[in-house]
Amino acid sequence: MERFATVEEELGQLLRPAGGGLYVVSTGLAEQQLLQQQLYGAANPGEIDAAWRGALARLRSAKVVILGIPSDVGAGFRRGANGGPGALRRAWLASRPDLLSRGDVVDVGDVFCVPQLLADDMLSASQRDATAAALYPTVAEPLRSRLPVAPLTIAERVLDLIFSIAPDVRPLILGGDHSVAWPVTTALHRHRHGDPFGIVQPDAHTDLLAERLGIKICFATWSFHASVLLGGEGRLTQVGIRATRFPKEHWEKTTGVKQFWAQDVRDNPERSMREILEHVRKVAPGGVYLSNDIDGTDAAFADACGTPEGEGVSPDFFVEMIEELSKNPGLIAGDLVEVAPALSAHPERTLATAVRYLDATLDGLLREFPKRP
Repeated sequence: MERFATVEEELGQLLRPAGGGLYVVSTGLAEQQLLQQQLYGAANPGEIDAAWRGALARLRSAKVVILGIPSDVGAGFRRGANGGPGALRRAWLASRPDLLSRGDVVDVGDVFCVPQLLADDMLSASQRDATAAALYPTVAEPLRSRLPVAPLTIAERVLDLIFSIAPDVRPLILGGDHSVAWPVTTALHRHRHGDPFGIVQPDAHTDLLAERLGIKICFATWSFHASVLLGGEGRLTQVGIRATRFPKEHWEKTTGVKQFWAQDVRDNPERSMREILEHVRKVAPGGVYLSNDIDGTDAAFADACGTPEGEGVSPDFFVEMIEELSKNPGLIAGDLVEVAPALSAHPERTLATAVRYLDATLDGLLREFPKRP
Protein backbone atom coordinates (compact mmCIF):
# COMPACT_ATOMS: atom_id res chain seq x y z
CA MET A 1 0.00 0.00 0.00
CA GLU A 2 1.34 3.42 -0.91
CA ARG A 3 1.93 5.73 1.99
CA PHE A 4 3.87 8.83 2.95
CA ALA A 5 7.51 8.32 3.90
CA THR A 6 7.08 10.05 7.28
CA VAL A 7 4.33 11.38 9.50
CA GLU A 8 5.74 14.86 9.02
CA GLU A 9 5.36 14.51 5.26
CA GLU A 10 1.68 13.65 5.60
CA LEU A 11 1.13 16.49 8.06
CA GLY A 12 2.74 18.78 5.53
CA GLN A 13 -0.07 17.90 3.12
CA LEU A 14 -2.94 18.06 5.62
CA LEU A 15 -1.95 21.33 7.31
CA ARG A 16 -0.93 24.87 6.39
CA PRO A 17 1.40 27.28 8.20
CA ALA A 18 -0.18 28.93 11.25
CA GLY A 19 -2.70 31.53 10.13
CA GLY A 20 -3.07 29.89 6.72
CA GLY A 21 -6.13 27.75 7.29
CA LEU A 22 -8.54 30.21 5.70
CA TYR A 23 -8.84 30.30 1.92
CA VAL A 24 -8.08 33.85 0.77
CA VAL A 25 -7.31 35.17 -2.70
CA SER A 26 -7.27 38.95 -2.53
CA THR A 27 -9.42 40.19 0.35
CA GLY A 28 -7.68 39.26 3.58
CA LEU A 29 -4.50 38.04 1.90
CA ALA A 30 -2.29 40.89 3.10
CA GLU A 31 -3.55 40.50 6.66
CA GLN A 32 -2.91 36.75 6.57
CA GLN A 33 0.62 37.19 5.21
CA LEU A 34 1.43 39.85 7.81
CA LEU A 35 0.35 37.53 10.63
CA GLN A 36 2.50 34.71 9.25
CA GLN A 37 5.48 37.00 8.90
CA GLN A 38 5.08 37.98 12.55
CA LEU A 39 4.55 34.40 13.74
CA TYR A 40 7.54 32.98 11.91
CA GLY A 41 9.86 36.01 11.78
CA ALA A 42 9.91 35.48 8.02
CA ALA A 43 9.89 37.91 5.13
CA ASN A 44 8.24 35.92 2.33
CA PRO A 45 6.17 32.79 1.65
CA GLY A 46 9.25 30.63 1.10
CA GLU A 47 10.73 31.54 4.47
CA ILE A 48 7.33 31.04 6.13
CA ASP A 49 7.02 27.55 4.66
CA ALA A 50 10.56 26.64 5.73
CA ALA A 51 9.97 27.85 9.29
CA TRP A 52 6.68 25.95 9.51
CA ARG A 53 8.24 22.71 8.29
CA GLY A 54 11.00 23.23 10.81
CA ALA A 55 8.32 23.37 13.50
CA LEU A 56 6.85 20.08 12.26
CA ALA A 57 10.30 18.52 12.54
CA ARG A 58 10.36 19.40 16.27
CA LEU A 59 7.02 17.76 16.93
CA ARG A 60 8.39 14.50 18.35
CA SER A 61 9.96 16.27 21.34
CA ALA A 62 7.09 18.69 22.06
CA LYS A 63 5.09 18.73 25.28
CA VAL A 64 2.26 20.82 23.81
CA VAL A 65 1.11 21.23 20.20
CA ILE A 66 -0.99 24.17 19.09
CA LEU A 67 -3.40 23.47 16.23
CA GLY A 68 -5.75 25.95 14.59
CA ILE A 69 -9.07 24.79 13.12
CA PRO A 70 -10.65 27.91 11.54
CA SER A 71 -13.97 26.29 10.67
CA ASP A 72 -17.40 27.74 11.41
CA VAL A 73 -19.45 25.47 9.16
CA GLY A 74 -20.64 23.61 12.27
CA ALA A 75 -21.94 26.84 13.84
CA GLY A 76 -25.45 28.20 14.25
CA PHE A 77 -27.01 31.64 14.62
CA ARG A 78 -24.09 33.91 13.63
CA ARG A 79 -20.91 32.92 11.80
CA GLY A 80 -17.45 34.40 12.37
CA ALA A 81 -15.54 31.88 14.49
CA ASN A 82 -13.39 31.10 11.44
CA GLY A 83 -11.58 34.32 12.34
CA GLY A 84 -10.81 33.01 15.82
CA PRO A 85 -7.46 31.23 15.36
CA GLY A 86 -5.84 34.15 13.55
CA ALA A 87 -7.05 36.73 16.04
CA LEU A 88 -6.14 34.53 19.00
CA ARG A 89 -2.60 34.00 17.72
CA ARG A 90 -2.18 37.72 17.04
CA ALA A 91 -3.36 38.75 20.50
CA TRP A 92 -1.51 35.96 22.29
CA LEU A 93 1.77 36.64 20.51
CA ALA A 94 1.53 40.32 21.45
CA SER A 95 1.40 39.41 25.14
CA ARG A 96 3.72 36.41 24.98
CA PRO A 97 6.31 37.08 22.24
CA ASP A 98 8.45 34.11 23.25
CA LEU A 99 5.56 31.67 22.78
CA LEU A 100 6.80 29.91 19.66
CA SER A 101 10.51 30.14 20.38
CA ARG A 102 10.39 27.75 23.32
CA GLY A 103 11.28 24.17 22.51
CA ASP A 104 8.46 22.42 24.36
CA VAL A 105 5.61 24.16 22.50
CA VAL A 106 5.16 23.56 18.77
CA ASP A 107 2.55 25.31 16.64
CA VAL A 108 1.85 22.79 13.88
CA GLY A 109 -0.25 25.28 11.94
CA ASP A 110 -3.84 25.17 10.72
CA VAL A 111 -6.21 22.64 9.30
CA PHE A 112 -7.00 24.06 5.86
CA CYS A 113 -10.75 24.62 5.81
CA VAL A 114 -12.78 24.40 2.63
CA PRO A 115 -15.50 26.82 3.78
CA GLN A 116 -18.47 24.74 2.58
CA LEU A 117 -17.40 21.45 4.17
CA LEU A 118 -17.67 19.98 7.67
CA ALA A 119 -16.98 16.22 7.72
CA ASP A 120 -16.13 13.67 5.05
CA ASP A 121 -19.06 11.38 5.86
CA MET A 122 -21.39 14.15 4.65
CA LEU A 123 -19.90 14.15 1.13
CA SER A 124 -20.64 12.28 -2.05
CA ALA A 125 -17.76 10.33 -3.58
CA SER A 126 -17.55 12.72 -6.52
CA GLN A 127 -17.37 15.79 -4.27
CA ARG A 128 -14.77 14.17 -2.06
CA ASP A 129 -12.61 13.32 -5.07
CA ALA A 130 -12.99 16.80 -6.57
CA THR A 131 -11.99 18.48 -3.33
CA ALA A 132 -9.05 16.10 -2.82
CA ALA A 133 -7.77 17.00 -6.27
CA ALA A 134 -7.92 20.70 -5.34
CA LEU A 135 -6.31 20.27 -1.91
CA TYR A 136 -3.60 17.74 -2.79
CA PRO A 137 -2.59 18.34 -6.41
CA THR A 138 0.93 16.94 -5.93
CA VAL A 139 -0.23 13.67 -4.34
CA ALA A 140 -0.76 10.81 -6.78
CA GLU A 141 -3.57 8.29 -6.69
CA PRO A 142 -4.43 6.05 -4.94
CA LEU A 143 -2.85 7.83 -1.97
CA ARG A 144 -4.74 11.06 -2.65
CA SER A 145 -8.10 9.31 -2.47
CA ARG A 146 -7.35 8.23 1.10
CA LEU A 147 -6.67 11.75 2.40
CA PRO A 148 -9.48 13.55 4.26
CA VAL A 149 -10.84 16.78 2.80
CA ALA A 150 -13.30 18.28 5.33
CA PRO A 151 -12.08 20.18 8.43
CA LEU A 152 -13.31 17.87 11.20
CA THR A 153 -12.05 14.77 9.41
CA ILE A 154 -8.69 16.36 8.63
CA ALA A 155 -8.33 17.44 12.27
CA GLU A 156 -9.02 13.91 13.51
CA ARG A 157 -6.41 12.44 11.17
CA VAL A 158 -3.88 15.13 12.15
CA LEU A 159 -4.31 14.36 15.86
CA ASP A 160 -4.01 10.62 15.25
CA LEU A 161 -0.74 11.22 13.39
CA ILE A 162 0.59 13.51 16.11
CA PHE A 163 -0.19 10.98 18.85
CA SER A 164 1.47 8.24 16.80
CA ILE A 165 4.87 9.95 17.01
CA ALA A 166 4.46 11.96 20.23
CA PRO A 167 2.29 9.81 22.55
CA ASP A 168 2.63 12.09 25.57
CA VAL A 169 1.98 15.38 23.79
CA ARG A 170 -0.98 17.52 24.83
CA PRO A 171 -2.94 19.39 22.15
CA LEU A 172 -4.20 22.96 22.47
CA ILE A 173 -6.81 23.72 19.81
CA LEU A 174 -7.71 27.19 18.57
CA GLY A 175 -11.24 27.21 17.13
CA GLY A 176 -13.40 27.61 15.20
CA ASP A 177 -16.89 26.79 16.32
CA HIS A 178 -17.51 24.18 18.99
CA SER A 179 -17.88 21.30 16.54
CA VAL A 180 -14.06 21.21 16.44
CA ALA A 181 -14.12 19.58 19.89
CA TRP A 182 -15.46 16.37 18.38
CA PRO A 183 -12.29 15.25 16.52
CA VAL A 184 -10.26 16.07 19.64
CA THR A 185 -12.54 13.88 21.75
CA THR A 186 -12.47 10.93 19.36
CA ALA A 187 -8.70 11.08 18.88
CA LEU A 188 -8.13 11.26 22.64
CA HIS A 189 -10.50 8.35 23.22
CA ARG A 190 -8.61 6.14 20.76
CA HIS A 191 -5.20 7.23 21.98
CA ARG A 192 -5.86 6.72 25.69
CA HIS A 193 -7.17 3.15 25.27
CA GLY A 194 -10.04 3.43 27.75
CA ASP A 195 -8.20 5.44 30.43
CA PRO A 196 -11.07 7.29 32.19
CA PHE A 197 -10.54 10.91 31.20
CA GLY A 198 -13.19 13.58 31.39
CA ILE A 199 -14.25 16.72 29.57
CA VAL A 200 -14.89 20.00 31.36
CA GLN A 201 -16.92 22.34 29.16
CA PRO A 202 -17.40 26.01 30.08
CA ASP A 203 -20.44 26.98 27.99
CA ALA A 204 -23.68 28.93 28.08
CA HIS A 205 -25.37 26.21 26.03
CA THR A 206 -25.67 22.47 26.53
CA ASP A 207 -24.80 21.31 22.96
CA LEU A 208 -26.69 18.13 23.88
CA LEU A 209 -28.93 17.51 20.88
CA ALA A 210 -28.64 14.05 19.35
CA GLU A 211 -28.90 15.67 15.91
CA ARG A 212 -29.70 19.09 14.45
CA LEU A 213 -31.60 19.26 11.18
CA GLY A 214 -30.40 15.76 10.45
CA ILE A 215 -26.73 16.60 11.11
CA LYS A 216 -25.05 14.30 13.61
CA ILE A 217 -22.01 16.42 14.58
CA CYS A 218 -22.14 20.20 14.84
CA PHE A 219 -21.92 22.89 17.51
CA ALA A 220 -25.23 21.81 19.06
CA THR A 221 -24.65 18.04 19.15
CA TRP A 222 -21.00 17.27 19.86
CA SER A 223 -21.46 17.16 23.66
CA PHE A 224 -24.21 14.57 23.41
CA HIS A 225 -22.02 12.25 21.38
CA ALA A 226 -18.95 12.96 23.51
CA SER A 227 -20.83 11.96 26.65
CA VAL A 228 -21.94 8.73 24.98
CA LEU A 229 -18.39 8.01 23.83
CA LEU A 230 -17.02 8.53 27.36
CA GLY A 231 -19.69 6.29 28.86
CA GLY A 232 -21.75 8.95 30.61
CA GLU A 233 -21.51 8.86 34.41
CA GLY A 234 -20.80 12.59 34.55
CA ARG A 235 -17.49 12.37 32.70
CA LEU A 236 -18.64 15.38 30.69
CA THR A 237 -18.99 18.31 33.08
CA GLN A 238 -20.61 21.53 31.90
CA VAL A 239 -20.07 24.83 33.72
CA GLY A 240 -21.93 28.08 33.05
CA ILE A 241 -25.13 26.73 31.44
CA ARG A 242 -27.92 29.32 31.27
CA ALA A 243 -29.45 29.37 27.75
CA THR A 244 -31.47 26.20 27.32
CA ARG A 245 -35.08 25.05 26.93
CA PHE A 246 -34.94 22.41 29.68
CA PRO A 247 -33.91 22.36 33.36
CA LYS A 248 -30.73 20.80 34.64
CA GLU A 249 -32.56 17.70 35.84
CA HIS A 250 -33.67 16.89 32.31
CA TRP A 251 -30.18 17.03 30.83
CA GLU A 252 -28.49 15.15 33.64
CA LYS A 253 -31.12 12.40 33.64
CA THR A 254 -31.33 11.90 29.87
CA THR A 255 -27.70 12.35 28.82
CA GLY A 256 -25.51 11.37 31.76
CA VAL A 257 -23.70 14.72 31.97
CA LYS A 258 -23.04 16.74 35.12
CA GLN A 259 -23.99 20.42 35.02
CA PHE A 260 -23.16 23.47 37.11
CA TRP A 261 -25.39 26.31 35.98
CA ALA A 262 -24.17 29.90 35.80
CA GLN A 263 -26.61 31.21 38.39
CA ASP A 264 -25.42 28.69 40.98
CA VAL A 265 -21.81 29.66 40.31
CA ARG A 266 -22.63 33.35 40.60
CA ASP A 267 -24.60 32.83 43.83
CA ASN A 268 -21.88 30.82 45.57
CA PRO A 269 -18.61 30.63 43.64
CA GLU A 270 -16.63 29.03 46.48
CA ARG A 271 -19.05 26.15 46.93
CA SER A 272 -19.38 25.71 43.17
CA MET A 273 -15.62 25.52 42.72
CA ARG A 274 -15.34 22.93 45.47
CA GLU A 275 -18.16 20.80 44.02
CA ILE A 276 -16.81 21.00 40.46
CA LEU A 277 -13.34 19.90 41.52
CA GLU A 278 -14.64 17.10 43.76
CA HIS A 279 -16.83 15.76 40.98
CA VAL A 280 -14.20 15.92 38.22
CA ARG A 281 -11.48 14.37 40.36
CA LYS A 282 -13.82 11.48 41.18
CA VAL A 283 -14.97 10.64 37.64
CA ALA A 284 -11.88 11.58 35.59
CA PRO A 285 -8.72 10.25 37.26
CA GLY A 286 -7.09 9.97 33.83
CA GLY A 287 -7.12 13.74 33.31
CA VAL A 288 -9.27 16.43 31.72
CA TYR A 289 -9.84 17.81 28.26
CA LEU A 290 -10.85 21.44 28.83
CA SER A 291 -13.20 22.46 26.01
CA ASN A 292 -13.73 26.15 26.59
CA ASP A 293 -16.54 27.89 24.71
CA ILE A 294 -15.98 31.63 25.17
CA ASP A 295 -19.73 32.21 25.56
CA GLY A 296 -19.63 30.39 28.89
CA THR A 297 -18.07 33.62 30.11
CA ASP A 298 -20.36 36.56 30.86
CA ALA A 299 -20.91 38.71 27.77
CA ALA A 300 -19.53 41.75 29.61
CA PHE A 301 -16.10 40.13 29.21
CA ALA A 302 -16.67 38.15 26.00
CA ASP A 303 -19.22 39.46 23.52
CA ALA A 304 -17.21 38.72 20.37
CA CYS A 305 -18.87 35.37 19.70
CA GLY A 306 -21.80 33.95 17.79
CA THR A 307 -24.16 33.75 20.78
CA PRO A 308 -23.08 36.07 23.62
CA GLU A 309 -25.09 35.55 26.81
CA GLY A 310 -25.36 37.77 29.87
CA GLU A 311 -25.47 36.65 33.51
CA GLY A 312 -22.58 34.28 32.94
CA VAL A 313 -19.47 33.21 34.79
CA SER A 314 -16.55 35.57 35.40
CA PRO A 315 -13.12 35.08 33.84
CA ASP A 316 -11.59 35.00 37.33
CA PHE A 317 -13.65 31.93 38.21
CA PHE A 318 -12.74 30.08 35.04
CA VAL A 319 -9.03 30.91 35.32
CA GLU A 320 -8.99 29.58 38.87
CA MET A 321 -10.88 26.47 37.75
CA ILE A 322 -8.35 25.81 34.98
CA GLU A 323 -5.45 26.24 37.40
CA GLU A 324 -6.99 23.86 39.94
CA LEU A 325 -7.84 21.24 37.33
CA SER A 326 -4.28 21.36 36.03
CA LYS A 327 -3.03 20.45 39.51
CA ASN A 328 -5.43 17.54 39.92
CA PRO A 329 -6.41 15.53 37.92
CA GLY A 330 -4.31 17.30 35.26
CA LEU A 331 -4.98 18.64 31.76
CA ILE A 332 -4.48 16.28 28.83
CA ALA A 333 -5.85 18.65 26.16
CA GLY A 334 -7.48 22.03 25.83
CA ASP A 335 -9.23 24.30 23.40
CA LEU A 336 -10.72 27.77 23.10
CA VAL A 337 -13.61 28.04 20.67
CA GLU A 338 -16.32 30.36 19.31
CA VAL A 339 -14.22 33.54 19.45
CA ALA A 340 -15.55 35.65 16.56
CA PRO A 341 -13.82 39.06 16.52
CA ALA A 342 -15.82 40.44 13.59
CA LEU A 343 -19.08 40.16 15.53
CA SER A 344 -18.21 42.80 18.13
CA ALA A 345 -17.51 46.53 17.93
CA HIS A 346 -14.90 46.03 20.65
CA PRO A 347 -13.33 42.59 20.15
CA GLU A 348 -10.29 43.57 22.22
CA ARG A 349 -12.26 42.87 25.41
CA THR A 350 -13.02 39.32 24.34
CA LEU A 351 -9.45 38.78 23.10
CA ALA A 352 -8.03 39.98 26.42
CA THR A 353 -10.21 37.41 28.19
CA ALA A 354 -9.21 34.77 25.66
CA VAL A 355 -5.50 35.41 26.23
CA ARG A 356 -6.01 34.87 29.96
CA TYR A 357 -7.62 31.51 29.22
CA LEU A 358 -4.90 30.50 26.76
CA ASP A 359 -2.17 31.40 29.23
CA ALA A 360 -3.81 29.39 32.02
CA THR A 361 -4.51 26.44 29.73
CA LEU A 362 -1.00 26.33 28.26
CA ASP A 363 0.57 26.57 31.71
CA GLY A 364 -1.69 23.71 32.84
CA LEU A 365 -0.81 21.55 29.85
CA LEU A 366 2.89 22.09 30.53
CA ARG A 367 2.54 21.08 34.16
CA GLU A 368 3.90 17.67 35.15
CA PHE A 369 1.06 15.22 35.31
CA PRO A 370 0.05 14.51 38.92
CA LYS A 371 0.71 11.02 40.21
CA ARG A 372 -2.37 8.97 40.96
CA PRO A 373 -2.92 7.87 44.54
